[in-house]
Amino acid sequence: MPVHVQRQVRLLGRNLRLFQDSPGDHECVMELEGRQVVVAAQVECEPPPDTRCHVTCQQLQLSYDTPQPELHVGLFLRRAGRLRVDSAEGLHVVLYDCSVGHGDCSHCQTAMPQYGCVWCEGERARCVAREACGGAEAVATQCPAPLIHSVEPLTGPVDGGTRVTIRGSNLGQHVQDVQDTVRVAGAPCVVDAQEYEVSSSLVCVTEASGREVAGAVTVEVPGRGRGVSEHDFAYQDPKVHSVFPLRGPRAGGTRLTLHGSKLLTGRLEDIRVVVGDQPCHLLPGQQAEQLQCETSPHPAPATLPVAVWFGATERKLQHSRFEYTPDPNVTSVGPTRSFLSGGREIRVRGQNLDVVQTPRIRVTVAPRALQPGQGPGQRRHVIPETECAPGASCGDHHFEELCHVNSSRLITCRTPALPGLPEDARVRVEFILDSLVFDFATLNPTPFSYEADPTLQPLNPEDPTMPFRHKPGSVLSVEGENLDLAMSKEEVVAMIGTGPCVVKTLTRHHLYCEPPTEQPLPLREAPEALPEFTVQMGNLRFSLGHVQYDGESPAAFPLAAQAGLGAGVSLLAVGVVIIVFIYRRKSKQALRDYKKVQIQLENLESSVRDRCKKEFTDLMTEMTDLTSDLLGSGIPFLDYKVYAERVFFPGHQESPLHRDLGVPESRRPTVEQGLGQLSNLLNSKLFLTKFIHTLESQRTFSARDRAYVASLLTVALHGKLEYFTDILRTLLSDLVAQYVAKNPKLMLRRTETVVEKLLSNWMSICLYTFVRDAVGEPLYMLFRGIKHQVDKGPVDSVTGKAKYTLNDNRLLREDVEYRPLTLNALLAVGPAAGEAQGVPVKVLDCDTISQAKEKMLDQLYKGVPLAQRPDPRTLDVEWRSGVAGHLILSDEDVTSEVQGLWRRLNTLQHYKVPDGATVALVPCLTKHVLRENQDYVPGERTPMLEDVDEGGVRPWHLVKPSEEPEPPRPRRGSLRGGERERAKAIPEIYLTRLLSMKGTLQKFVDDLFQVILSTSRPVPLAIKYFFDLLDEQAQQHGISDQDTVHIWKTNSLPLRFWVNIIKNPQFVFDVQTSDNMDAVLLVIAQTFMDACTLADHKLGRDSPINKLLYARDIPRYKRMVERYYADIRQTIPASDQEMNSILAELSRNYSGDLGARVALHELYKYINKYYDQIITALEEDGAAQRMQLGYRLQQMAAAVENKVTDL
Repeated sequence: MPVHVQRQVRLLGRNLRLFQDSPGDHECVMELEGRQVVVAAQVECEPPPDTRCHVTCQQLQLSYDTPQPELHVGLFLRRAGRLRVDSAEGLHVVLYDCSVGHGDCSHCQTAMPQYGCVWCEGERARCVAREACGGAEAVATQCPAPLIHSVEPLTGPVDGGTRVTIRGSNLGQHVQDVQDTVRVAGAPCVVDAQEYEVSSSLVCVTEASGREVAGAVTVEVPGRGRGVSEHDFAYQDPKVHSVFPLRGPRAGGTRLTLHGSKLLTGRLEDIRVVVGDQPCHLLPGQQAEQLQCETSPHPAPATLPVAVWFGATERKLQHSRFEYTPDPNVTSVGPTRSFLSGGREIRVRGQNLDVVQTPRIRVTVAPRALQPGQGPGQRRHVIPETECAPGASCGDHHFEELCHVNSSRLITCRTPALPGLPEDARVRVEFILDSLVFDFATLNPTPFSYEADPTLQPLNPEDPTMPFRHKPGSVLSVEGENLDLAMSKEEVVAMIGTGPCVVKTLTRHHLYCEPPTEQPLPLREAPEALPEFTVQMGNLRFSLGHVQYDGESPAAFPLAAQAGLGAGVSLLAVGVVIIVFIYRRKSKQALRDYKKVQIQLENLESSVRDRCKKEFTDLMTEMTDLTSDLLGSGIPFLDYKVYAERVFFPGHQESPLHRDLGVPESRRPTVEQGLGQLSNLLNSKLFLTKFIHTLESQRTFSARDRAYVASLLTVALHGKLEYFTDILRTLLSDLVAQYVAKNPKLMLRRTETVVEKLLSNWMSICLYTFVRDAVGEPLYMLFRGIKHQVDKGPVDSVTGKAKYTLNDNRLLREDVEYRPLTLNALLAVGPAAGEAQGVPVKVLDCDTISQAKEKMLDQLYKGVPLAQRPDPRTLDVEWRSGVAGHLILSDEDVTSEVQGLWRRLNTLQHYKVPDGATVALVPCLTKHVLRENQDYVPGERTPMLEDVDEGGVRPWHLVKPSEEPEPPRPRRGSLRGGERERAKAIPEIYLTRLLSMKGTLQKFVDDLFQVILSTSRPVPLAIKYFFDLLDEQAQQHGISDQDTVHIWKTNSLPLRFWVNIIKNPQFVFDVQTSDNMDAVLLVIAQTFMDACTLADHKLGRDSPINKLLYARDIPRYKRMVERYYADIRQTIPASDQEMNSILAELSRNYSGDLGARVALHELYKYINKYYDQIITALEEDGAAQRMQLGYRLQQMAAAVENKVTDL
């Protein structure tokens, strides 16, 4: 059915005779667009026996709104307004609308023939069904001429090949209608049959015009006429004249600007710029005389032609080529801090930086979210506070500033201002060099940080509106806060009007600057205007008040006042001359000394940073060599057995369990049987707890005994760590109950009980794998970094003081002249004695022979375990100097320098050993006998040493002790001697060496603390388990103070385990430490401990130097500790089953032969010592009586002692 035309619908049915008897009660229902159209129906049936009936629906006219040519309308019969008579399945009427999709005559004539659509002319020509076109309207037999609505593009190159899109109406019913009849500016245009759309649009490809010409576009349909476009199409000849810049990095991202004429010829999307064969991506906003594009990456530096393609037409740049240069590379950036207001100059150094067009600095501020554990196989993970999809910004804020290219090696950037810095936010700084991005964190070992803005007080704090009276020749002093947190004095610009005020000193709270000698002009000229004092710190500009120079003219004074003043000045001058004459002689020397010391201080202060930077670079080079060595030999970890023995029994040369039982062979079986019974007794929880409590109640049971017994029990129970952990829980619960009654914050602070040492051993067992897998590498790198730094400077062999240290008690507070030497060391003993080629060894010419020997052994036996190295005392150092022969070098011999009661130890400089000399380690010719009263490391005794009684002669190396008898000093010493005396008078000058050492080692300390306190990898289960146990104990005893729980956790893990490991790397590695290295490690361990405590360290001038060194770092470390504890608290609780599974695995893997039998025998000695007290405690306990523990103890004692009991 066509729309808007009335039609009758007839249906054929069966067995509807009953409906025929009730006319007027039937309806035809059509479902049209969600509504029902109802018309009356008449039923007429054939005479019997024919069952067919005809249903006639009353005439109706339908229409619909859906924009589609056809619409299926469902149809059924309904009786009495509610009873539906089922229709045949799929019974429907098809409505069709000729006007949909047929907007012009040509479209209408291509409609489906069965619908009978015609183009109906009239006031409103349209495509309708033939029945709907009546009256004065007539059916069109011929369509009108084509009509062109638009042409795109309106330009194209004279070479042709431009695809022109023509849109309109009546553009033919078939592509053949317009195949050869399209003209563009008079030139043929070939129609693309694939792009033709009936009547409405066509695409044609222009042919070459040969010249620039413009004209209309025409489309002709045979028999219907020709359509002409309203706008002309122009053939153009585009040209490219130049390109800028002519070079850029091969990483791409260079913005090229091409100048020329008629560069927007053709479609914009068909215009392409290529450099060689690489596309240059067009940017928005192009112009006819100028194109802009961004270069793509290129695999290698090259010089390539530039061309522009207009569709299929190419225009090359004739006289210029673009050069792809090597990429810019950034090697260093600094400084590492900025105020929140920004504006601080960051200097970016590198190579090829001048090829960058638009360098930018970008600062990203992101909230620090907890990182979830990674990988499906991990059992422990930290639950993140917020979920963040990969790649999402998650609240990140970006701030950017443009940078300035100074040269090929320098770019300067001003830090962007931040509106504020959320607490614990993460700041990332990046340098965007066109398409390359460099992260600040990878270029500088110190992370970039934003600091709080400084504040400055006005010059007149009482009344800032009043001008400040300045006396010429004096220095301006301004008070403030945080002045040097992120700014140096060279960066501060202070001005008084138009004149500079040169900043001389900048401290945390003061700024001192030297004003011009005469009052400068004000910036704004006004009558009686005074210059204003301003301070510029980055983007911050402080106006601190006006300045008025004192210096009124003499004419302002009355004549009488001038006369009186002249007389007074004359008298004063006479007095001053007398005083000056007396004082001058004494003060002149003091003033010279003061100025020299002041200059020395300033030079030291300015050189500390440079020295830190240089020494850090040297150390990183050394560490790179070390890393390559480690790839071959690996980190020298101790195996578990040695590790456990050193941790359990510190201070022993070897484990006390490395010995026999010490019983005759005839009694060994009986004793071993008794020790087996003791082992069974220890497996009784009641006996073991009674045993420990009884021992601890004895006054003669010392703290050393408690630690020893705890380690013996650890060895004895090592094969049953689940039981050992259960005992630990029980004893710890008793300890908590004991301390809750007194002061709970003191618990676990010291090792005063057996359970505290048991806890230390338990942590050492459970964390061994974590130490090897995670902490070992940064700890070993720190150890090697310390060793390298200490060995790089002089170390006094007698006093043990060193130039490079972190411990001020071990600081060599003298200037010792020295120079480094590289010796060619040979080995004349052992299997490698025949090798002629030596090993280069770095030493100092101020090293004693023993010190040089130690350094030679380290290099010659690199990678060899310490146990397999020869004893240094069995070797001599032999200098092989070619034709001069061989000379044995020794710390002391007949050539040693003796001054009174002092003998100086021989050094390489003493023997005048040159750089590059060949030395060899040879077996000693004589045996050495150490004297009992010798209080320093002895040197070699060679045949050159005379066998005489030294009569109390004392050795010294670099510096004599202060109690040395001084020879009489001349009144006027040399200049050099005077300087030396002044250096001794102010030894604090040399404290800057501590800063240098600290700055050099900072990265290694940070790396170690980061690994220990990081939850980015799974937290060891033992730590989570024990921390949960402490939380549980606190809850059971009603302790709600989180500070107390924090102290417990600190005392159980950092204090009890990590500090011990940091102070004693020989517990983990096969290395040899020295007193100097121990002193440095002690400072680092103390810093770690300070970071874990809750107390705020208020530091002042009298605070220990060691604490002042890390005063600015400890708050950052404290935040790491707090975050670490909080992250562990949020992890999934550790179940007993998980913990027991890990403990069982540790028992299987690491029990081995730790000497459990000897440990039981040692424990029996304590049982024997306190036998009566233990028996009494067991007999007084009812449960112990029922288990016959006392009887079993007596039986065990009888077996071990081989005696008959009285039972």
